Amino acid sequence: MIKLDLKAFADSNHIFLKHHKLITEEAVKNIVTSNNLTINQIKNNFDTIINNIEKEAYRLYLICEEIYGKEVFSAFIEYLNRSRRINSILELQDSLGEYFYSFDKFFLSLSQSRKARSGKTFESITNNLFKSLNYPFDEQIVINGKPDFLMPSENHYRKNPMDCIIFTTKRTLRERWRQIVTEGTRGLGFYLATIDEKISSITLEEMLKHRIYIVCPQELRNKCYNDAINVLSFYQFFKDHLDPAMKRWKDNGVI
Repeated sequence: MIKLDLKAFADSNHIFLKHHKLITEEAVKNIVTSNNLTINQIKNNFDTIINNIEKEAYRLYLICEEIYGKEVFSAFIEYLNRSRRINSILELQDSLGEYFYSFDKFFLSLSQSRKARSGKTFESITNNLFKSLNYPFDEQIVINGKPDFLMPSENHYRKNPMDCIIFTTKRTLRERWRQIVTEGTRGLGFYLATIDEKISSITLEEMLKHRIYIVCPQELRNKCYNDAINVLSFYQFFKDHLDPAMKRWKDNGVI
């Protein structure tokens, strides 16, 4: 068996998988922009829209993966041809057999990377939708950590941290929610958007002690966390937390 790093081979031939942010932007365009959704429609149907965009982004990912795989395979066959390793179908079969584990590793890597990309996609979708709703925020600002969204801005946080909202997205939590405590210990409240169905009641109680609110789709809240006082739907987050803060920031000339 011949070992070849096909990812490095693809990179050297300038063949790249489309970036997850570009795919997310296309998915948002297909679901939100193409349907001319208004701000109120987006806000009132945020849970459904996130779900629809995730499905659309996954569909686009699979298309991009297929295109990427075909381009890599085509370049690899051309490489074999240039190196005169194949002159017949039989020789092609032999060559592909020799590189079997290289292809196996390559496609396994693609499959495994979907998990990492799905988490980044959830963050990118939230980012795009917040922008569509004209909510002010700075991204990935270092404040004893690096939350995804600091609202309304880093500048206001430096002046009045207790007037700010710290919002982070994590598709699944495990123990990573503890990062939130260090991602802005001086904030008024910490909000963690997720679609994790397996947060224990003990974990939720511990989060409450640290003023951490879970924000999730209404359907998930009803199904898994109906009795938890620190679990909000996106609609509740907008109505009872972010929109009142927006009014306060506007009234005080912050935004």
